[in-house]
Amino acid sequence: MVRTPAENPDYQELGILADEILGECDDDVALLAEKINSLPAPVRYDLLSSDYLNAFQVFYFFFRSFPEEIEMERLILVPASELQYGIRINEIDLYELIFAIIDEEPVMIISDGERILARFSGTTGYRDTLEYLESAL
Repeated sequence: MVRTPAENPDYQELGILADEILGECDDDVALLAEKINSLPAPVRYDLLSSDYLNAFQVFYFFFRSFPEEIEMERLILVPASELQYGIRINEIDLYELIFAIIDEEPVMIISDGERILARFSGTTGYRDTLEYLESAL
């Protein structure tokens, strides 16, 4: 049973909480998403932007879907804390697909490498990105 966290846990307390949650969930990202969703908002955001989770776990939390295999592999290798800068998760033809967390919200960005061509946010952001790419290609 995961204990109820303090409203603003310090880094060590957040690590203990993350260990408890990850231990309960093993590799079940759906269960992990449920557990994270049940946390108080400030704690949830701290965890989603920490080094305790990887970017794939955060991706699944927001979009409740699995990305393509190459995207998933890239996301697994990057800590969630890097999402504040944006992570290039795929290159499709001339487009770069970037996943970021901006103002606590998931953002999918399509770029040509020099400028942003499209930006989708919210829980439908990944699906909207794929639809945009399908229509553009």
